[in-house]
Amino acid sequence: MTFASEEPYDSAQLEETSENPTDARWYAVQVASGCEKRVKTNLEQRIQTLDVGDRILQVEIPQTPIVKMRKDGTRQQLEEKVFPGYVLVRMLMDDDAWQVVKNTPNVINFVGAEQKRRYGRGRGHVKPLPLSFSEVERIFKQTREQEPVVKTHVSAGDKIMVLSGPFKDFEGEVIEVSPERSKLKALLSIFGRDTPVELEFNQVQKQG
Repeated sequence: MTFASEEPYDSAQLEETSENPTDARWYAVQVASGCEKRVKTNLEQRIQTLDVGDRILQVEIPQTPIVKMRKDGTRQQLEEKVFPGYVLVRMLMDDDAWQVVKNTPNVINFVGAEQKRRYGRGRGHVKPLPLSFSEVERIFKQTREQEPVVKTHVSAGDKIMVLSGPFKDFEGEVIEVSPERSKLKALLSIFGRDTPVELEFNQVQKQG
């Protein structure tokens, strides 16, 4: 799993922030569906234009690498959003920084709030609640350790044709899919009998 960012996350930031609550914290921001990258680009431009780079430090889109199996059996390297509809922002929360993020096109709102302090210059908005240190640590730890997930368009019940291996040109029906192993199990008609056979994703092609 990776983040769409040029600046790698330093776990020391957690330790420093946990000792001084006035330091930057991570916040989850809800955005319009499908607009995550657009929000990231627009927000980074606004940070520079409005000169708040000392308070809004990082904008991230949690993503994980996946390998998608095409219908012809070839593999396509892609990235998939971990939290569709959200971006993460590391910032020093004050009224001006809040306004910059909140007024970015396609931003809906910060996630979480508490009633101790209000933001938005009298508009009645409550202070966003930052992500806990354990949440941030878990997210970034997962991004460093996650192996690419293989995804296929084939599911149980689909008719398939075997493209390679000892059962090439055999037809059958998928009975089980194991994405974590990049394999599936299908019933193939061998010598007139339905026989379960384990196959790699790239060995089969969906029929119909």
